[in-house]
Amino acid sequence: MNSRPLVFRIHAVQRMFERKISEESVKQVLQSGEMIEDYSDEMPRPGGLMLGRRGNRPLHVVMTENERENELIVITVYEPKLSHWKPGFKARKL
Repeated sequence: MNSRPLVFRIHAVQRMFERKISEESVKQVLQSGEMIEDYSDEMPRPGGLMLGRRGNRPLHVVMTENERENELIVITVYEPKLSHWKPGFKARKL
């Protein structure tokens, strides 16, 4: 994933600013994170939810792949909360 151009949707940039999440942190998640939910059936392109860490801080990145342009598109970024996620932040609470 690290060789593709990265495109940030306006929503992602706004949320990153509000949540104090750097572009470098997002890149780290995309390069070394784990795909925990596949949204390919729900989106026009392959994509999903990735989990990674920046130090001790867990981060979720919703992304999609634009295969035609060979780029990754970041849709949103957030720090998952235990109120919505099970410990480890890989599974949602029911």
